[in-house]
Amino acid sequence: MARIVVVGAGVGGLATAARLAATGHEVTVFEQAGTVGGKLGRYVHDTPAGAFHFDTGPSLLTLPEVFHDLFEATGAKLDEYLDLTPLDPIVRHVFPGGGPALDSCADPAEFAGRVGAAFGDRAAADWQRLWRRAARVWGASQRDILRRPIDSPLDLAALAWRLGDLAAIAPGRTLRGLGRRHLADSRLRMLLDRYATYTGADPRRAPAALVAVPYAELAFGGWYLRGGLGTLADALLTRCLDLGVVVQTGTAVTRIDAAGGRAHGVRLAGVAAPVPADVVVANVDALTLYRDLLPSPRRLAGLTDRSLAGFVLLLGVAGESGLAHHNVFFPRDYDAEFDAVFGHPGRGVRARPASDPTVFVTVADDPAVRPAGHEAWFVLVNAPRHGTATGAVDWRRPGLADAYADRVLDVLAERGVDVRDRLVFREVRTPADLDAATGTPGGAIYGTAGGLLRPANRGPAAGLWLVGGSGHPGGGLPMVTLSAQIVADAIGPAWE
Repeated sequence: MARIVVVGAGVGGLATAARLAATGHEVTVFEQAGTVGGKLGRYVHDTPAGAFHFDTGPSLLTLPEVFHDLFEATGAKLDEYLDLTPLDPIVRHVFPGGGPALDSCADPAEFAGRVGAAFGDRAAADWQRLWRRAARVWGASQRDILRRPIDSPLDLAALAWRLGDLAAIAPGRTLRGLGRRHLADSRLRMLLDRYATYTGADPRRAPAALVAVPYAELAFGGWYLRGGLGTLADALLTRCLDLGVVVQTGTAVTRIDAAGGRAHGVRLAGVAAPVPADVVVANVDALTLYRDLLPSPRRLAGLTDRSLAGFVLLLGVAGESGLAHHNVFFPRDYDAEFDAVFGHPGRGVRARPASDPTVFVTVADDPAVRPAGHEAWFVLVNAPRHGTATGAVDWRRPGLADAYADRVLDVLAERGVDVRDRLVFREVRTPADLDAATGTPGGAIYGTAGGLLRPANRGPAAGLWLVGGSGHPGGGLPMVTLSAQIVADAIGPAWE
């Protein structure tokens, strides 16, 4: 039995702790915040009409089998803890210039039919051709990448790629290039580009292999958890406690001890004595790990390309809107948005809030999260990370957040969804707020920008491991949960 310390109680940390405790290890989790869940945050706003409940992080659960596997591996059933509700549409896409919206769904034939009805038979045929390619990429990804450690480019190169898989993955090609090759309709290309933002990346630079992301969502479905996605954190905490894991919130780890090339434990803020451990699992951003907790200049060198961040409005809205659960309102010029969000540090072009951004609106049809006759809106806009560098924005500049919130509401009104006179309240969350709340440098949602090769799960010291969205295999609830499986499998059960 190993003494294991997990730094951070996000989904990755809790999932790892539960898996390791279920195999006989002694596990302690330290979380700097007062609650568990990490970026799977929650917020409650009380009004005379009643309480509004918000998920302030992920709003969609995909690949449910990953979570079924997690709970079964810890001796439980997912359905005993969570109420999964399938969504149709998964996302409603509203395109510039009017015309029909496109509702995605988890039935490939039905979705192709919806594409055809909205954009014509050629568009449907194009999508089906891309879909077949995406299936090849997904198959190769889940077989060779998503459930095993990838420590270096050599590990990728050493995989026994099938020639057909390599052709589908198209090394060197971008997601934007893949869309231009396969999709004649600009609206479908825009839809495909959006999935680069799932990994925090610019579609003009993101690898074509990310076509696996829409495949995973549209093949296996999108799901909502009754009561909000934050209930996943509650369920994982319950599993951990039932398995004997010690979870200490409000406890910040300031250092990982790794003298002699091996992890020996951690240091806690305000505590003189170190906490010994045989194994340390870091559920923190890789930049935080290698800059602050275990300074490693060589590992820091690969973490400069940060992902995009998010500007969020939490709105209490009177009345009913008729929106779907998830809605995307696209801009006229998608490239202008990416130019603004990422800037161009090499040319001295500063990042800035996009003046005409894509707007994501989540409205859960769930009485548990809003008073009767009202809706709780989560509004998200792609945004530059917080900071003073060329590729960032100082979101604490006086007046900026409120002015940009006004602009986002104006954009929604321009696109036919005007709620400015129906607001009960609004709360603004900037990338600076995410940075402060979760220790995510700059509020960059996914750490490093998306790609096949991310920071390795195996740390530079023996007995040190990394889980969470900034590392392999990437961001998003299922990928974070798979990172926990990779690490727990590598550590192995106590009785080995």
